[in-house]
Amino acid sequence: MSNKEVVVSDVSREHENPIAELVQVACQFDSNIVLENDNRKINAKSIMGIMAFNPTRGMTVNIVADGSDEQEALVAMEKFLVCS
Repeated sequence: MSNKEVVVSDVSREHENPIAELVQVACQFDSNIVLENDNRKINAKSIMGIMAFNPTRGMTVNIVADGSDEQEALVAMEKFLVCS
């Protein structure tokens, strides 16, 4: 299991449909990917979960990935959330 804490940038300016696109990024990987903030934990592959989580600019999010491609998943999720 690997994790990385990131601060979300303005994803709504960088992406047309950030919620759906974030789920698409997560679904590219076999690893389980969870986003955490405060006491909330959601499955990054769940569009309803991401909608409820609502990652917004300035929010600190801990990305947790567990599986065969967890490092690649962390990098891809971080790139999306910080718009790099």
